[in-house]
Amino acid sequence: MDYKFILKHIRPSAEEKKEVNELATKLMDYIDEICKEESIAGKAKLVGSASKKTWLSGKSDIDIFIRFPLETPMEILKEAGLRIGYKVNELMDGTPNEHYASHPYLTCDIEDYEVDFVPCYEIESGEQLKSAVDRTILHTDYIKANLDEKQTDEVLLLKKFMDCVGVYGSEFKTGGFAGYLCELLILEYESFENTLENVANWKYNTVIDIENYHTIEESKKKFKDPLVFIDPTDKNRNVAAALRLEKMVEFILASRNFLKVLDDEDLDEEEKELKLKEYFTPLQKGEITKEEIIEDFNKRGSKTYLIKFNIPEVSADALHPQLKKTIESLSEKLEDAEFSVFKSQYWTDEDNLAIFIIELNVYQQNNITIHKGPKIWSDIACDNFMAKRGDNCYPLDDFLVLTKEREFKTAEEYMKHILKKENIHIIKVGKNIKKSICDTYSLELLEKGLNNLDLGENEEEFLNILDDFLRPGQYIKR
Repeated sequence: MDYKFILKHIRPSAEEKKEVNELATKLMDYIDEICKEESIAGKAKLVGSASKKTWLSGKSDIDIFIRFPLETPMEILKEAGLRIGYKVNELMDGTPNEHYASHPYLTCDIEDYEVDFVPCYEIESGEQLKSAVDRTILHTDYIKANLDEKQTDEVLLLKKFMDCVGVYGSEFKTGGFAGYLCELLILEYESFENTLENVANWKYNTVIDIENYHTIEESKKKFKDPLVFIDPTDKNRNVAAALRLEKMVEFILASRNFLKVLDDEDLDEEEKELKLKEYFTPLQKGEITKEEIIEDFNKRGSKTYLIKFNIPEVSADALHPQLKKTIESLSEKLEDAEFSVFKSQYWTDEDNLAIFIIELNVYQQNNITIHKGPKIWSDIACDNFMAKRGDNCYPLDDFLVLTKEREFKTAEEYMKHILKKENIHIIKVGKNIKKSICDTYSLELLEKGLNNLDLGENEEEFLNILDDFLRPGQYIKR
C-alpha cells in the first residue's frame, strides 16, 4: 500500500523543519557561548526525534543535552547544567519548569516549543554510563547511523499508528512504546507494514536482537519481560522493559485489525484508503458528559467508589508508580476480605490531585464469616487453636474452622478502616503519598463524587478516563 495519503498529513513540512532546526541551532550556540565565557567544560548536542528527523508534524520537542567530561563531579554537572539552562531560557524569554530524572533538568516553553535542557556525561559506550540519561546520545547516534531517509517515513507511520491506537509513549503513565523502540522496530522489520505483519504474530517474551549479542535462549533467561528488544548500544539492557503487557497486547490486536482491512478483497482502493486512514486519526468520541457516565455506570449494577486525595510535590516519574502500587494493593486487600473488585484504575493531574476508581461486584457481605484454622492432621496445632477459640470449632474438609461475626460488612467500611493513619500499613502504599492519602482523602460513590468534583480544565480528561474504564479496547479498532 502506498501511504502518501497519510504521510502528507504527518510528515513535517520544509518550513517546520527549518523552524525547528534554526531554533535548535540558536539554543545550542547560546549554550556553547556560555560554556566558553564561563570556562565550563560543556558542549551542546541535539538529541531525540528532532535530531533523527523522526518527529510527527506539529509534535516536535527539542531535546538539547549539555555534555560534560566523564571526570566532572556529579554535583558540578547538576549545578552547571541547570544554571546554563536557566540562562538560555532567560535569553529566549521562555517559561522554565524544573524536573528530575536521574538528576535535575529543565523543560522550557520557548517560542511555542517544549525544550529540554539536560546535563549528561559524554560517553562513547554503555560501559561508561554514569547516569540513566547518558545513553540517549548513544541512541541518537545509532539511529542516525543506521536509519536511512526512506525509513524515516516508515517510522512516522508507525508512531502515528501507535499514537492513535493508544500505545505510544514510554512514560509510566502510558506504559507504551518509546520513540526509540519504534525506530528500532523499523530497523528490524524495514517498513511499517512489515512491522505490523510481524507484530501480529508476536508471542509473550518475544526476543529481538539486531546486533545478535545473545542467543534467543540466553535473552529469555536474562529478561522476563513481555517483549525483549536488546539495546544495540548496551547488550545488558532491554529497550522494551517499561512496556506494559496490556499495551503490547493492544498493539498486537490493533495490528491484526489493521491488516484485516488491508487484506479485505471486498473493498475497492478508495474504500480501503478511507478505512485505513481512520487508524491514523485520533478516535473521535464526541462530547462526554457527567450524566452519561453516571447513567452507564448505574446500568452495570455494580458499585463504583472514587477516592480523592491531594498529592505532594513529586515528579510524575515518581508519582505514577506509587499510585499504581497503592491502588493495586488496596484492590488485593479488598479481594482478601471477600469484596470482589471488578476493575480499578487511577487518575492524576500530576500537580495537585489523584483519584482512585474502584468498581466492586461484591460490596456488601453477610454478618458471619468462616475463620480457617489448622489442618486436623496436627493434633497439637488443633489443641492450641481450640484452646484459643473455645468450643465453637468444627471440621470443614480437613481444616478446623470457626464461624464468627464479620468485622467489616461493607467495602466502604473496610476502605475507611484501611485509610486511617494507624492502619495504612495494611496496604503497600507509595512512600511520598502515604501522608497525603490519610490526611486529605474523601471516599464517595461515583455519582456523588463526580458531581462534587471541580476539576476545571481537567474535567474532560477525567471523563475520558472514565469512558475508557467503561469501554476498554475502543482505540484498537475502527
